[in-house]
Amino acid sequence: MEKIYFETYGCALNFADTETMMGLLKKEGYEITSNIEEANLIIINSCTVKGPTDNNLKKRLKELPNKPIIIAGCLPQAQYGKLKELKKYSLIGPHQLKRIGTVVEETLNNNTVILLAEEKHDNLKMPHIRKNDSIEIIPISSGCKGDCTYCITKKARGDLISYKPELILERAQKAITQGIKEIWITSQDAGAYGLDIKTTLPKLLKKLIEIPGNYKIRLGIANPNHIIKYLDELIEIFQSDKMFKFLHIPLQSGNDEVLKRMNRYYNVKDWIEIIKRFREKMPKITIRTDIICGFPGETDNQFRDTVYLIEKYEIPIVHISKFWKRPGTKAARMKQTLPFNIKKRYAWLTNSFNWVAFQQNRRWLNWSGPIIINEKGKDDTWIGKNDYYKQIIVKGNYKLGQTINVKVFNTTTHDLRAIETK
Repeated sequence: MEKIYFETYGCALNFADTETMMGLLKKEGYEITSNIEEANLIIINSCTVKGPTDNNLKKRLKELPNKPIIIAGCLPQAQYGKLKELKKYSLIGPHQLKRIGTVVEETLNNNTVILLAEEKHDNLKMPHIRKNDSIEIIPISSGCKGDCTYCITKKARGDLISYKPELILERAQKAITQGIKEIWITSQDAGAYGLDIKTTLPKLLKKLIEIPGNYKIRLGIANPNHIIKYLDELIEIFQSDKMFKFLHIPLQSGNDEVLKRMNRYYNVKDWIEIIKRFREKMPKITIRTDIICGFPGETDNQFRDTVYLIEKYEIPIVHISKFWKRPGTKAARMKQTLPFNIKKRYAWLTNSFNWVAFQQNRRWLNWSGPIIINEKGKDDTWIGKNDYYKQIIVKGNYKLGQTINVKVFNTTTHDLRAIETK
């Protein structure tokens, strides 16, 4: 029995794709191994959202043992023919997951296979294997409705394809019956769900939270231009005990002129209104946002608008990306910001955000309550999440999916430290 080893990079959607490929290969008689040395074949499920991700993959390929390798995911789909490093490997894109068995078989027989055609697909009908026994990752759609000038992921994932609500509910119901404690609703843009099949994200979430069981739902990234259209409905749903009080709403820039050049379909006012309205009902809700640092043509004053918003609205989780020219995108042809300006702005926002995050976390000192253990940490620690999806680290002997009561005794910029209480 041939053994297959996986490495996955990128977003939760990529991890869901890996779980699907693992399920398909197991069904076809292959064994999934976590030991790269004993593997007969290696599959790298790749990301291509930024320049460093491409460079990291090139470096990783040089480090891998001399074994058959398949590169899957967004990088080959978006950049086939542009990266010479891809030429000697079998490739499979996110639209072709159902054929992973064929690609593995041919690659093991020393044949190079390239499957990158875009086809309609429904990954929810395929088997999958959970990487984490306590978490069910459910992709609710593929692709998006956007046309951002900097984004190469659109080339990999394509236009929006929303999966049928009944399949999503069936998957969730089965996972809950099997004892999972977290459901991650993931997609390239969860906010756009249903636009192509005449439904909406709130309608889906309402049905999900009605499923009986002891579980919580984490909603993935959702763009402001969609959320603003059904804001009241979404806020009402978030007040359910079944929803983690966690909202991932990207900003990218705090300046409307920059947002327009990015082709983001919303303005700063929309983003602010969403934050304010959610906090009116849930003051302690955890907000995550994304920022692009050094977009072409962005001035220091325009970037200052971004820093101001992060500080004023005290955003505790900020994913900061330096702007990278991605091949074939409109932004790659724009006049570029000087590299030293990008580096300066990155440091400026990082320092500002770290202070905000530290101050926000200090407010959780001495908090007591239940957390769900969802990850093994370092040095005999475990990582859990409370209702507000705060990362809480505890020492002890626990297992994934276990719920324990804790009290926070210390905080850092990135997490809370706690002890179990009875």
